[in-house]
Amino acid sequence: MAKAPVLTPQADDFPRWYQDLINKAELADNGPVRGTMVIRPYGYGLWERMQADMDRRIKQAGAQNAYFPVLIPQSYLTREAEHVEGFAPELAVVTHGGGKELEEPVVIRPTSETIINEYFSKWVQSYRDLPLLINQWANVVRWELRPRLFLRTSEFLWQEGHTAHATHEDARDYAAHIHRNVYGDFMENVLAMDVVPGRKTVKERFAGAINTLTLEGMMGDGKALQMATSHELGQNFARAFNTQYLSKDGRQELVWQTSWGSTTRMVGALVMMHGDDNGLRVPPRLAPVQVVVLAIKGDDAVVAKVREIGDRLAAAGIRVQVDDRTDTPFGRRAVDWELKGVPVRVEVGPRDLENGTAMVARRIPGGKEPVVIEALEALLPKALEDDQALLLRQSRERRESRTSDVTTVAEAAEAAVAGGWARIPWSVLGPEGEAELAEQAVSVRCLVGEDGSVPESDDAPGTLAIVSRAY
Repeated sequence: MAKAPVLTPQADDFPRWYQDLINKAELADNGPVRGTMVIRPYGYGLWERMQADMDRRIKQAGAQNAYFPVLIPQSYLTREAEHVEGFAPELAVVTHGGGKELEEPVVIRPTSETIINEYFSKWVQSYRDLPLLINQWANVVRWELRPRLFLRTSEFLWQEGHTAHATHEDARDYAAHIHRNVYGDFMENVLAMDVVPGRKTVKERFAGAINTLTLEGMMGDGKALQMATSHELGQNFARAFNTQYLSKDGRQELVWQTSWGSTTRMVGALVMMHGDDNGLRVPPRLAPVQVVVLAIKGDDAVVAKVREIGDRLAAAGIRVQVDDRTDTPFGRRAVDWELKGVPVRVEVGPRDLENGTAMVARRIPGGKEPVVIEALEALLPKALEDDQALLLRQSRERRESRTSDVTTVAEAAEAAVAGGWARIPWSVLGPEGEAELAEQAVSVRCLVGEDGSVPESDDAPGTLAIVSRAY
């Protein structure tokens, strides 16, 4: 009788495969309240690595970290009509505290445009105070009707940037800089994810924004996932909160603003874009553990050599973990590390020790081969970089092979329902076609130029719509 697979095969049931992997790779559990999640140490380790790299990039862009309260007066949200309308179905509202009914209900932070603008209006007095560039790492609550771990949860972790500028051009350029050089570069060069940069349609853009820039990735089943967004808010919030500055000419002017964010959804994207039927495949530049060195048996000489190899690899700058838990069967440990997607396993047993070799198993391309132990420090850094490049190449090849150029709304819907993406001229699709697609649970993920650039407006010549089903 064939042995049952550790994970449900992707081809049989992709959503079940995803849930199996989240569980068996020990990334997260469901929380006690519907829609919440408990992030386990390995999953949180991935988020911490993402957070650290993103935080560095955000600071290089000139923003400083701050923190604002999780409880926001409900009246703040009502000041910007489009914003409150967009978030109303997702709000969690507190009406009682300390055993008493509150004089004014408070909202648990769904996003912080309103409360941050309340303070921007106090902090900005003169053109000398601009640009004001703030970021915060926090949690938010959006009451989710169809939760799925990491992808859609009622509470999730994120960073949200908020800025105020003297001119529309400065705000526009800063939003584009975050979109391209913080988010886009990080996803491509650290997460090894092929993403499509574009602008959202009016229907899909952030509530209260005048423009939303997005990065869309194709998951293993062909559906799209919105990875991060950067918004031009224009003067909508500045007008609602009276955020003004004294210009060089001595006039009171409203500021121009941006907001931008990325979330723990990236962990889910990592699973769905790179994972296979054996588990995760973690990009080496991201991986908390790049190489695990395993002792096959509890032989004293083997354990000593495994620890020595670990020390040498760590000294060479590799993030390494030694697994000498020989009271646990080797096969089980190997499967666990494979599920967790550690890029390289170095396996050492008594026979290897006699031969002066170790068995090197590479998770991303697959396969095993013996390698002289003395050569590991020289070989592994290059192998890790090769595997990083392979993941990016595979994700790009998947998107390109499953994207069709079409000329009708019906063809666009057919391609999306079949599990791929479609490119269709926006001049052909338009808002009417977008509404027609929505009836089939298909959406316009973003608008792009013919050359892959981000169009300056929805009606720019040659603008194409990227259409798919999405998470």
